[in-house]
Amino acid sequence: MRKAFIRMAFVLCLAGQLAWAEEDILIADFEGDTYGDWKTTGEAFGPGPAHGTLPGQMEVTGFLGKGLVNSFYKGDATTGTLTSPAFKIQRKFINFLIGGGGYPGETCMNLLADGKVVRTATGPNTQPGGSEELTWHSWDVADLADKEVVIQIVDMRTGGWGHINVDHIVQSNTKKQEAEEEINVTELYNETYRPQFHFTPQKNWTNDPNGLVFYKGEYHLFFQHNPTGINWGNMTWGHAVSPDLIHWEQLRNAIEPDKLGTIFSGSAVVDWNNTTGFQKGDEKTIVAIYTAAGKPFTQCIAYSNDCGRTFTKYEKNPVLPHIIGDNRDPKVVWYEPTKSWIMALFKDKDIYAFFSSPDLKTWTHLHDMAVPGCGECPDFFEMPVDGDKNNKKWVWTAANGRYLIGTFDGKTFTKESGPHVADCGANYYAVQSYSDIPEADGRRIQISWMNGGKYPRMPFNQQMSFPCEMKLRTSEGLRICRLPVKEIEKLHAKEHSWNDVPLKPGENPLADIVGDLFEVRAEFELGDASEFGFKMRGKAVTYSVKDKKLSCLGRSAELAPVANRIKLLVLLDRTSIEVFGNDGKLSMTSCFLPKAKDKGMEAFATGGAVKVVSLNVYELRSAWHK
Repeated sequence: MRKAFIRMAFVLCLAGQLAWAEEDILIADFEGDTYGDWKTTGEAFGPGPAHGTLPGQMEVTGFLGKGLVNSFYKGDATTGTLTSPAFKIQRKFINFLIGGGGYPGETCMNLLADGKVVRTATGPNTQPGGSEELTWHSWDVADLADKEVVIQIVDMRTGGWGHINVDHIVQSNTKKQEAEEEINVTELYNETYRPQFHFTPQKNWTNDPNGLVFYKGEYHLFFQHNPTGINWGNMTWGHAVSPDLIHWEQLRNAIEPDKLGTIFSGSAVVDWNNTTGFQKGDEKTIVAIYTAAGKPFTQCIAYSNDCGRTFTKYEKNPVLPHIIGDNRDPKVVWYEPTKSWIMALFKDKDIYAFFSSPDLKTWTHLHDMAVPGCGECPDFFEMPVDGDKNNKKWVWTAANGRYLIGTFDGKTFTKESGPHVADCGANYYAVQSYSDIPEADGRRIQISWMNGGKYPRMPFNQQMSFPCEMKLRTSEGLRICRLPVKEIEKLHAKEHSWNDVPLKPGENPLADIVGDLFEVRAEFELGDASEFGFKMRGKAVTYSVKDKKLSCLGRSAELAPVANRIKLLVLLDRTSIEVFGNDGKLSMTSCFLPKAKDKGMEAFATGGAVKVVSLNVYELRSAWHK
């Protein structure tokens, strides 16, 4: 009897093992034109599965087949739910691909049993930028064996990352996991996701570029910095210097929090005429003008008489008391006709202000102006039109790069056009330009914070854009054109070049080029091709001939041919792609997170051939290793 019992137990155990070893059960792959038996509410999930990226969305990757759930239908303003028919748990795990917003309860996928949420998952994104890549996620559901459940995909959030992406939901006895990337975190300045020619601090958080000023052969880059943490907080002015905008040396922190508050964004100038009276030796004084983010926010100054190596806070701070709200981000320039300093300041909501001062210590209000949809961090400067020093206009910019063009008489800025869009990428914010560039140089050089980039396991967080020279050109009215500063050529290594050759479908002249740091310069003459462009580390830079649009990382913008030709310049770093079209008429500044081993390059054409007038691919050296 005992043997029979043992045999029966063995048979039952074996049967259980065989049951758990059965093949996967597909719950949904979303490859049809409709959701089938799944039920929708609201508008967010559209009439059926999306076929990849939706209009206005960054490029969606990582899904299987052609279809997926994508609640970006009509943008992030729509909401709704998508609910499966009931099914029974028959395997140990439920595996699925998920991406999009990372808001529990708002952008999520839930497993419900008896009407209650028993498992939930979200996408990874809550900040600007980010990635639309779907990745594998698994729920262990062994404790729910034989229970009847439903899956509900939820989008109840509006605004940034107010959507959810889901694909390929299966029951399985094997947990699905992403393959682990081999990530280097120990070799300083050569970590896997450390940009190699964009500034990053040695460690911890950074955001806005501040106090961009040139003095005696050095470009100073002050920056919003958290010296003690990997995320935003404890705002301090970090400090780096460079002789060429390429090779940066990080110095000790320049301005630290005090009783007036943490140190928010601002600007810096060289006080050539010693209007402040701060100069004590032979060196001209560098004065930093910043926001003390206390209760309330006020504007303060600090000065340096040793080429920016140390700063002393003015004993009578603040120089501009609180006005309204979180008034902040003073940008100061010298206005020679009236021998005065001019400050552009963000006040509150859509309101900005101008002030005047003879000495950076006492300020007089000039006027306010309303500029909707621009953010904070104003900049203000004069530029020659088409290089003509006898014909100049004043330009005012805001955090998101949008700009106004007009005139300034020392008291009033009068807008003549704008706001215009400066950049169409996903990660371009808190833009600022350099003060005190020598007249012999004459360039207007801009840097932005590439907000929202991802740097998993890195000792730092966030990066700056590559410095760009701006020119004011006559093109459909006056417009700013942006191109990388010429100093990028210092990093050129091996060059690959082609001239006057056709590029046909299926051909790839770049097939033998492998790497992660490149500058690409190309000029194409339109032919029969419907699309052409490049793929770099798995990401496409595509020009659509029919639409006359350039696309990269889910962003698209109009770019009309000039004499039937399109010019492209692309900078590829380890975590960013910056694209410039037709001599800087269009720019797109974006971050991405590539697969560490995906280092291939491709030039492509589809639908016919395009003529490569010229193509130069420059392998780049790291700026961190001289």
